[in-house]
Amino acid sequence: MTRQRLGFFTRVLDETTADERYRLALDQVRSAELLGFDTAWVAQHHFHEHEGGLPSPLVLLSHAAAQTSRIVLGTSIITLPLEAPLRVAEDAAVLWLLSGGRLEVGIGSGGTPSSFPPFGHDPTDRSAIFARHTEQLVGALRGDVLTNDGGALYPAAPGLLETLWQATFSAEGATRIGAAGFGLMLSKTQPHTEGTLADTQRRVVEAYRAALPAGVRPRVFGSRNLVVVDDELTAERLADRGIERSLGAARALGVEVPAGASREELLALFDLPVGTPERVVAELKADDVLLAATDLVFQSHPIDPPHEVLLRSLELIAGEVAPALGWIPDPTKEAHRG
Repeated sequence: MTRQRLGFFTRVLDETTADERYRLALDQVRSAELLGFDTAWVAQHHFHEHEGGLPSPLVLLSHAAAQTSRIVLGTSIITLPLEAPLRVAEDAAVLWLLSGGRLEVGIGSGGTPSSFPPFGHDPTDRSAIFARHTEQLVGALRGDVLTNDGGALYPAAPGLLETLWQATFSAEGATRIGAAGFGLMLSKTQPHTEGTLADTQRRVVEAYRAALPAGVRPRVFGSRNLVVVDDELTAERLADRGIERSLGAARALGVEVPAGASREELLALFDLPVGTPERVVAELKADDVLLAATDLVFQSHPIDPPHEVLLRSLELIAGEVAPALGWIPDPTKEAHRG
C-alpha cells in the first residue's frame, strides 16, 4: 500500500505587503518541513491580490528549494493557458534539477476570466488553449525533438513528467487525466449544491481510476480547508471570519445560503473545518474521499489566519490531526519536531 503524503498549501494571502507575503510563505514552508510535512504547494493567480498573491510560483519555489532540503515543492496550479508551455518546461526542469528532484508540477485551465484578455486570450477558448499547451508541455518534458536541427528540452528532466498533476472539477476531465496517466488534483473549491463535497468528488475519483492505464499508480490530491487551534473561543472567532469571507464566493457560484443558518450549518455548507484537534479529526474522518487520497493536503483559505496562528495550526496538524487520520511520517526523511 502506498504511503499517504501530508501537504501544506498556500495561496499567499497574508494581510500585508507583497514582499512580506512572500517572506511569510517561505517561513511557512520551512516550518512545514521541520514538522514533517511531505509536500508544500503554492497557487498561481494574476492581477487579483485578494484571490491569490503569487503570479510566479516557480520563482518563489526556487527560493523555497534553496532554504529546505527534503520537502517536495509543487504548484497547485499553474494556469497553463496563460503561459508559454515550453518556458514552463524549461523553468521547471532547471528547478527540478536544482532542488534534487523535489518539484512536482500541477497544471489547470482555470483562472479568473478577466485575467485572460491581458494575455491575449478569450476566456471562452481556455479549454482549447489548455489542451494545446498541455500537449506541448508534455512533449517537451518527454524529450521530443522541438527544433528543425534536432534540439530538445535542455536541461532534460524526464522524471518531472512522471510527477505531473492536472486539476479538474468534472468526471469527464478526470477520465482524460486518468487516461494520460497524470495525477488528479481535487480542489476544495469544487462546486457542489447537493450532498457533501466528498459526494461530488467521489464520482470524479471513480472516473479517474477507471481510466488509468494498466500498471499506472493512481495519484489523488485531496485538498481541504483546515485551521486547527488550541481552544474553542479562538475557533469560533476564526469560524466567523471564514464564513464572512465565503459568503460572496458562494453566492457567485450559485450556492444557496439558507436564511438564518447557524454557524455550524454554514461551516458545513462552506466546507470550513476549524477547531481543536479532537473536533476536526471527528469531522475529517467522515470524509472518505480525503482519507483515500494519496496526498492529504490542507490549506487555510478562506480563513487565512494570522501567521503565528497558521504556524500553530501546522504544528497541530502534523502532531495530532494527521496521525489520527492514518498519516505516518516518512521514516526515511528526518523531521525535526520541537
